[in-house]
Amino acid sequence: MAGGVGSRFWPISRKNYPKQFLDFLGTGRSFLQSTVDRFKKIIPVENILVVSSLQYKDLLEEQLPEIPKENILLESFKRNTAPCIAYATYKLYKRDPNACVVVSPSDHFIKNEELFLQTVQTVLSHASTTSDLYTLGIKPTRPETQYGYIQANVSTKTEIEGQTAFKVKTFTEKPNAEMAKILFESGEFLWNSGIFVWNLKSIKGELEEHLPEIAASFKDLMPYYYTPEEQQKVNDVYEIVNSISIDYGVMEKTSKSWVFEATFGWSDLGTWESLYFHAVKDSDNNLIRVSNSMLESVKDSIVMSNEKDKLVVVKGLKKYMVISTKDVLLICPRNEKDVKAALADLGANNLIQYQ
Repeated sequence: MAGGVGSRFWPISRKNYPKQFLDFLGTGRSFLQSTVDRFKKIIPVENILVVSSLQYKDLLEEQLPEIPKENILLESFKRNTAPCIAYATYKLYKRDPNACVVVSPSDHFIKNEELFLQTVQTVLSHASTTSDLYTLGIKPTRPETQYGYIQANVSTKTEIEGQTAFKVKTFTEKPNAEMAKILFESGEFLWNSGIFVWNLKSIKGELEEHLPEIAASFKDLMPYYYTPEEQQKVNDVYEIVNSISIDYGVMEKTSKSWVFEATFGWSDLGTWESLYFHAVKDSDNNLIRVSNSMLESVKDSIVMSNEKDKLVVVKGLKKYMVISTKDVLLICPRNEKDVKAALADLGANNLIQYQ
């Protein structure tokens, strides 16, 4: 899933070139390319599908030339994750109704890749033998307010090749600081990674039971998948289909929801703060991504520019962000709320061209 606009990484991430296509970690590969590189180790490239926005068609083909064009699924409108997954489900079902699928966002940080791939393979193998739906829950290391949580039924669990899976009790949206502390200390809650594993027949059945209108819309397109008419028919569906998440639409309603407890080291790199937390920093605890810089008395800060020849000079800042692009300079405390407020103010000041 690669359709987001990455607004919390503004001003580097923009509507016309969002974060999944950018190299924030300094690896030479974008978030999207790194995700595909990871899954190519266990899944043939011809079996990898990418769902994204129609407006990013050229970027997708440029960054992922190895992905067959029929495997790039393009949405004409943003409709959250349930339609995205329904589209992929029915298109894949036409190709191989017995397939098992792992669904993943394109912008996650995985610390222990070997353990991650081992976990995914274990769950994929198990999903082929059952009608249950699985998500990967991350054992929390702190009371985090930026993630959703999954409550595990600790009395209903199973062991599968050394991996523990629990029946899901509840899904919880991003909590405030006080609630996050309660969830963390309870020992029953895992972070919701947004990574799902199931077989096609199972998710198809649950979509048809819990989201019948969405399911019917994409099921009706079965004659058109893998034909020249597919894109126009999909565009027509996205004009009318409801916007809803797979969590709310299916996973919170089904009786078949299970969560695997994972420990491979994970982060949803959704904010500057989460990137700062995981990225390599200098001796003054600064995250520096500029080709030329002069820093003096700068600590615990982010200094970034996407312009190769620009010299960035910063003095006397602590816990600040200095983000420079060709048309925007952002200087503010290292705080997500300030970035969000600045982005919101663009519309109010008739500056939407900078979004």
